Amino acid sequence: MRLLTDALHELKQHYGVDILYGDRLVRGLSVPVNAIDQKADLEENLKLVLKNTGLQFRKVKNGAYVITGHRADKKLTSSTKGLSDGITSTSLVELVATETNARPLTTTPLASSLQAADQVIKGQVTGETSEGLPGVNVVLKGSTRGTTTDIEGRYQLNLPETGSTLVFSLVGYTSQEVVVGSRSTIDIQLAPDNKTLSEVVVVGYGTVKKSDVTGSLGSVSAKELTAYPTINAVQGLQGRTPGVQVLQNSGEPGSNLSVRIRGGNSLQGSNEPLYVVDGFALSGAPNAISPNDIESMEVLKDASATAIYGSRGANGVILITTKRGKAGKTQVSLESYYAVQQVNKKISLMNAQEFATLANERASNDGFAAYFTPDQISAFGQTPGTDWQDVIFRKAPMQNHTVSVSGGNENTQYAVSGNYFGQQGIIRGSGYNRENFRVNLNQKLGGKVRLFYNAVLTNTDRSQLLNDNGQKGSTVISAALGSPPTIGPYDNTGNYSYIKPYAFSPNSLENPLALAEARHQKNNEVYVLTNSAISYEPVKNLTLRSSVGIENSSLRGDFYSPSVITTTPAGSATITYGSRFNFLNENTATYIPQLSKDHDLTLLGGVTYQQEKGRSFATSSTGFNYEGLETGNIGVGSNPGVPTSTSYKWVLFSYLARANYSYKGRYLFTTSIRADGSSRFGVNNKWGYFPSAAVGWRIIDEPFAQNLRTISDLKLRLSYGVTGNTALSPYQTLFTLSPVNTVYNDQLYVGQLTGAQLTNPDLKWESTAQWNAGLDIAILRNRVSFTFDYYLKNTHDLLATVPLQQSTGYTSTIQNIGQIRNSGIELGLNATLVNTKAVKWDVNVNLSRNRSQVIQLAGGSDVFGTLLQQPLSVAVNLIRVGQPVGVFYGYQENGLDEKGAIKYKDLNGDGVITLADKTVIGNPNPNFLYNFGSTVSYKNFSLNMFWLGKQGGDIFNANLTNQASSMYFGENQIKDVYTNHWTAASPNPNAKYPKISANTSFKESDRYVEDGSFLRLKSVQLAYTIPTVKWDLKWLRTAQVYVSGQNLLTFTKYSWYDPEVNTLGGSNSISLGIDQTGYPSARTYTLGARIGF
Repeated sequence: MRLLTDALHELKQHYGVDILYGDRLVRGLSVPVNAIDQKADLEENLKLVLKNTGLQFRKVKNGAYVITGHRADKKLTSSTKGLSDGITSTSLVELVATETNARPLTTTPLASSLQAADQVIKGQVTGETSEGLPGVNVVLKGSTRGTTTDIEGRYQLNLPETGSTLVFSLVGYTSQEVVVGSRSTIDIQLAPDNKTLSEVVVVGYGTVKKSDVTGSLGSVSAKELTAYPTINAVQGLQGRTPGVQVLQNSGEPGSNLSVRIRGGNSLQGSNEPLYVVDGFALSGAPNAISPNDIESMEVLKDASATAIYGSRGANGVILITTKRGKAGKTQVSLESYYAVQQVNKKISLMNAQEFATLANERASNDGFAAYFTPDQISAFGQTPGTDWQDVIFRKAPMQNHTVSVSGGNENTQYAVSGNYFGQQGIIRGSGYNRENFRVNLNQKLGGKVRLFYNAVLTNTDRSQLLNDNGQKGSTVISAALGSPPTIGPYDNTGNYSYIKPYAFSPNSLENPLALAEARHQKNNEVYVLTNSAISYEPVKNLTLRSSVGIENSSLRGDFYSPSVITTTPAGSATITYGSRFNFLNENTATYIPQLSKDHDLTLLGGVTYQQEKGRSFATSSTGFNYEGLETGNIGVGSNPGVPTSTSYKWVLFSYLARANYSYKGRYLFTTSIRADGSSRFGVNNKWGYFPSAAVGWRIIDEPFAQNLRTISDLKLRLSYGVTGNTALSPYQTLFTLSPVNTVYNDQLYVGQLTGAQLTNPDLKWESTAQWNAGLDIAILRNRVSFTFDYYLKNTHDLLATVPLQQSTGYTSTIQNIGQIRNSGIELGLNATLVNTKAVKWDVNVNLSRNRSQVIQLAGGSDVFGTLLQQPLSVAVNLIRVGQPVGVFYGYQENGLDEKGAIKYKDLNGDGVITLADKTVIGNPNPNFLYNFGSTVSYKNFSLNMFWLGKQGGDIFNANLTNQASSMYFGENQIKDVYTNHWTAASPNPNAKYPKISANTSFKESDRYVEDGSFLRLKSVQLAYTIPTVKWDLKWLRTAQVYVSGQNLLTFTKYSWYDPEVNTLGGSNSISLGIDQTGYPSARTYTLGARIGF
């Protein structure tokens, strides 16, 4: 025997029609496993599966079928009451437009009441297309009186004279309550309930029933992606599915985010997942796609799900499906929001009097004369001085506006949208604007041919703050934190003030406001993504599909630094151009053979070709007598630089195949293989092969599980597969030349060529072999669902730079050198705690834990990360065999000596502090990640909260190397330094900070390692859905207003701006957990509206 619900779902998938039913109506009913005849038509099979169940079916106007109890034009009986109850439950509805030759059936509404009534109410219930909805349950609230709408969506009901409230409900739609009052006619429109549309999920090169999934994947809906204001789709992924960590490299508008799926696999290569938008594999992140245009995102995590993408699947795959049109009347949707952003917190720094006092102490300790007089210090006590953080930070607006139009008929469906997003940064001088246009078109030609067209056109403008390669005080934030509070932003003439050096300081500091406002880095990008496809069904069950897509971007960057910036006293200008062209052709064949009733098989085969090429050009100049033009005419600079240009090209050719098999819907098997040939790798390793296999067991469908009334679903999954990572830039396997300038006989020779790297014909893919075991369980009629996954990943042939002997003439080369292991668990819980007619409360909890370990490196040699900025200028991240990836490496402090200097532990006992005394001092990898979401709805109100947390994961707070230091450059310090440092007048060996002196040595030590754990209220939203029918707003389909907040509360021990930081990490695993002048994330308050016509 098998569940009736499974049989009905199989019929829906096989014949491509809607079959609507109530959960309570079919609950507990079973049918023979052989009840479905694959050779029969739909209605014959419906008769077979409903035989002896006491149920019947009827076809309604839109081609759908409704399962009901046997009709009776009489008063409500227990069976009709069961139907009434059932329709109020939530069941799956798949909105599929289809043709059918089945003969229409008529219907008669249920009788309304057992009692006499004095008031007759009638009306029509329509759906999102304004067409009548059949089978809608219309019930008098608090009673058993009710009826259902006919095939036109019309109803009639007798009610008591006063005080009546009607409840309208239909599976797949959101229920509504309407107070009758004195009205005799009530027309109402129901909105689709999108939560019921998640049964079929997108996988690589196709779709699969959620019940048949054997791999590990997570789904993120459009509602979740836009739950709070997000710049791009990647930001909306944060905390939405277990095993996915979104790292915020910077809070600056337009900055990139880094995504880790089940930890990092590569040392120097990218650890970013592959993004696939409507079937097109992007070269980078989908930053140009508006979150409002996305229908869903599927995160493929294990190898059985990602192996179909072969050499690009090791870091996971994120499939993005954009919104499409549906058959029906044209719908117009508007969404707009306005937001205000502000910095979450400020750093507590010394005021003017404290700064002057400590500056004099620093001068005295090093033999300089006092810089400030007693009268000046006394005067500073009358005012706190300049708070440079208040100077650079601001309350910044953000806005987003989207207009979309969609609709179509049975043959043509379309969706067109336009979006504008504008964000000013919370630091002056930063901002980001995006204009986006998108079109999706589906066209059916006859019964066998379909055409698909998707296109996105995006223009972005970004005003960016600069770093200047670690120059002291060159970033706006570091300059603001270090600038003395004794000086203001402007001088007496109204010009930017010059932060002059003190007698003991060898360098001046930059004016933070001048860095933000006068120095410009502006980037403009025009981005186009277009993808066209045709599918053809030459014979039944065989579908051929061919697609051609193009991704093209053009980027211009304009940099100008005026003479008010001390590092560019004559002005400096640079212009850069870049272009990228990505072409993809994919050809697949999908065959679903007709086997016996117990067997389902889907076969996929394909061949793909992808090519990308790009160019870049840069020119610069200095010495501008007139600075008003900036980059408008770079030729007026008196000292032009040498122009530079680059170009590249790579090609990927692939074969792929996959088979999905199901026996009786209980025993599931998936296998796939992909062969990739890449131009990036050595001649001896051009091709890589990536197989996978997975099995699943739906225990809930076993005969012995039919009496498990509490358990609604139970499935075990096991998979294994191999994926790859193309962690190389083009030409890194080849002998290359690079231009140099040289002087011979006092003559400058420009653009001479010399060898840049040695050839390596044996370079190959980084290969990741992954095991995954999973459990899916649902109880209490699916009100509570739980997923568990355990995985083990081993990445071999790691690519990294290794040093060479001087005799080779080269300093280093790239080799396959080592192995990394990642293992972990993922837990997901979804529950409906309350589900009444007035109140519904849904919660979800995700938790994931990943452990990484370096298993092998060539020769056992350590690999170091990115250098910190001044004053340390060392690498603190380390890759070492036996350790987690990217641990912090430095010295352990051991208090202060009698002169107030820092003591370091002599770990090797040789009596001196050397490099041999360095050890692991921290781990940037978190112990576990977790999040909690809650949505409570009461009538027309809904409250959504989303909490995000991280336990463990140290941060190396490199900001303290400047703001808790010796004041060597005369920079300001945190207030804690003033109150808790060693002084000659009170020599305390347990003081937190050493003597303020240039002779005080600071090393990369555990002093700077802090706990990065946090719990943050990431978003909260209160929304009100306007009852358009009740208010007689017939011109409105839907309307909702909302207020929301982002990053409102943060609980953390971390001392700096933001624990969500990854300044140097980027896409690799070597430099995780560093915070050095990072741009903090903002606290945001939003007011918005969503309207549908």
